[in-house]
Amino acid sequence: MKQIRIETDLADRCPDIYLSCIECNVRVKSYREDLWTLIEAKCKDITRNLELENIRHISTIAASREAYKACGKDPARYRLSAEALLRRVVSGKGLYQINNVVDALNLVSISSGLSIGGYDADKIVGNIRMGIGKADEAYEGLGRGALNIEGMPVFRDQLGAFGTPTSDSERTGVSLDTRRFLMVIVSYQGVPVLYEASQLAVKLLSDYASASHLETYQISI
Repeated sequence: MKQIRIETDLADRCPDIYLSCIECNVRVKSYREDLWTLIEAKCKDITRNLELENIRHISTIAASREAYKACGKDPARYRLSAEALLRRVVSGKGLYQINNVVDALNLVSISSGLSIGGYDADKIVGNIRMGIGKADEAYEGLGRGALNIEGMPVFRDQLGAFGTPTSDSERTGVSLDTRRFLMVIVSYQGVPVLYEASQLAVKLLSDYASASHLETYQISI
């Protein structure tokens, strides 16, 4: 189980932050048709019932946007991953198809409005600290190139920053070679909103990624 600590600089600005962590062995496949059928059904439901201009008012997204502002980042310019995914869905573009593990993560995200990090746990070196990004701190976003993470909530290990609620990193990204997976669901509204998302994540990983040796734990200030 990974040791994760929320640093004082972030805790002071986001006193209601909680993390729900799921760590498990997985079997990564490039595509699961049954999972994708579930995702497409959820996307259709969201498209029917959600307007683009209302996404930022979803309580979980609104709280995350306020957290970004408190840390010094503009959430309109550096969108949270959950908000960006929902905007794609509502615009009729659907989700990116990546692999069964990341696709399951994205389904939890659009279902909950919570931004979620997904990492190859074996590529994380040492303990994890969650704090606020610094000026000129190096970060290679997954599929995005160099990303300015100054003023953004960020996960770090002994090698430096490896995750943010806007974009995961190339260094710890999930691939077909991933065996041990770490999912971190971030709430800025305390514990209650995490429960349903965490339960859904465990079910999806179990049903569609053969999750085993599963550990779940919560992190607070």
